[in-house]
Amino acid sequence: MKQKSFVSLKTKILTLIIGLILGIVLLLTTIYIYNEIQDERDKVEKLSLQVVKTLSFLPPIQHAFENSPEDAKIILQQMRAQVGADALRITSKEGKSYSYPTRGSTISNVYEPINYKALTFGGYYLKEGKGVNGPSYIAKAPIVQENEDSEKIIGVVTAEFSKKSIYKEIWNKLHVVLFSSLVVVLLGIWGGILLTKSIRKDTLGLEPAEISSLYRERQAVIQSIKEGIVSIDREGYITTFNQSAKELLGLEEANSGQLLEHIYPQIGMKDVLMTGESKSNEECLINDKLLIVNVTPIMRKEKIIGGVASFRDKTELKKLVDKLSEVKKYSEDLRAQTHEFANKLHLLLGLLQLGYYDEAIAFIEEEYGFQKSQNDALFQKIVDHKVQGMLLGKIGKASEKKIHFTIDENSSLHQIPKHIETSELTVIIGNLIDNAFEAVRSMDREKKVSFFITDLGQDIIIEVEDNGEGISDEQISIIFQSAFSTKGKDRGYGLTNVKRAVAHLHGEIEVQSEKGKRTIFTVYLPKEIKGA
Repeated sequence: MKQKSFVSLKTKILTLIIGLILGIVLLLTTIYIYNEIQDERDKVEKLSLQVVKTLSFLPPIQHAFENSPEDAKIILQQMRAQVGADALRITSKEGKSYSYPTRGSTISNVYEPINYKALTFGGYYLKEGKGVNGPSYIAKAPIVQENEDSEKIIGVVTAEFSKKSIYKEIWNKLHVVLFSSLVVVLLGIWGGILLTKSIRKDTLGLEPAEISSLYRERQAVIQSIKEGIVSIDREGYITTFNQSAKELLGLEEANSGQLLEHIYPQIGMKDVLMTGESKSNEECLINDKLLIVNVTPIMRKEKIIGGVASFRDKTELKKLVDKLSEVKKYSEDLRAQTHEFANKLHLLLGLLQLGYYDEAIAFIEEEYGFQKSQNDALFQKIVDHKVQGMLLGKIGKASEKKIHFTIDENSSLHQIPKHIETSELTVIIGNLIDNAFEAVRSMDREKKVSFFITDLGQDIIIEVEDNGEGISDEQISIIFQSAFSTKGKDRGYGLTNVKRAVAHLHGEIEVQSEKGKRTIFTVYLPKEIKGA
């Protein structure tokens, strides 16, 4: 497929700048030439009329046809040199003419029609016609001889200014204008190149089409992310947020352009803009939701120009962690059950190889009786398969640890209500049983742990009992605190998670303990939540 050709931003800017400068220069030059022509014409008109008027009143000019014309010729020569005329001429009414420069013959019998107005009416005027040097501006003035009682027109003074000389003068001035225009064009090109370099630097070398494509892709990516995303500028004003941010934070389109610090000061975006330090995985309560917040400053040339904050509902994160924990527990429990079953098979094989058939039969009957009683309680009275799976794994784990783990034969459970999720059930049952196993692990006497569950009535009741050393009254008040444990460092999170899960399900948990005898954990979970 043929790719569409495109013009680079540099070419567009340079073309626009050069075009504008050339257009402006051409327009201004045209206006300048027009004004110069008009000014020169006005100047020539005034000058030529003034020259012929002045000459017509000079006595040597008035008496040139009666006396020697030498004085008149000298005046014409001097005047021509002063005013820059192409030709100055005086002509008598009879056609006698004196001029500078000299045309040759000084007598002309040809009556010039152009002189008619001056000779007849005594008018001062300017016309365009053919002069000694081609097309010219020709000024006429009558020569009036005054007598004692009358005035008489005896001739005409003519001044010629060639158009070529006017245009030549304008062209000389135009050279300067054209040179200046060329300098302006070159400066414009140079400035355009610098401008395009600056723009490309600001846009990271990307063309406008590439920037728009990246913007659309960025918008699509931001909107597709499940995490809430909010970006702000250097002053802390909201510039962008996605759909997930709308749902998690309750933002609306009207919030764009507002200070995020005023809407949700608990996020601490102002601190990030001031210090430039990121925040990672911090818990923040917003709109009655516990969110995990990450904040990162946006830097340019080691300067903070904004920030981006991402939000994730901790409930979802917790579900994911619980799912992983559940899978891990199932894997460990199945491994323990497999290991224990292999040990029993090895024992049975040894008894048969040694010929102790009666002992082998007795071992099989004992195991069968125990498994039958457990299976009856597990598969006939407990219907929910999720609880069945958890308990089956714990049975294998208890066998591996040499713990006598029993399921109370009075247990009964139908399907778990929908508002109780598998992850929460796994946290409660799994941690209580594991905690009981830990309580009896180092005992010298027989290790016993029992499990009871029932859904009779309005609550689901879960009870785990062990015959461990028990818990003192002082410890009972703090066992649900995070990181509290009597088993060592980096322990003590199991009961904390149990307490949190029970509270989330609007349930209660009780602890009964007799020092040196037993400990019982009882959990009450309502089958229906009021107002839900």
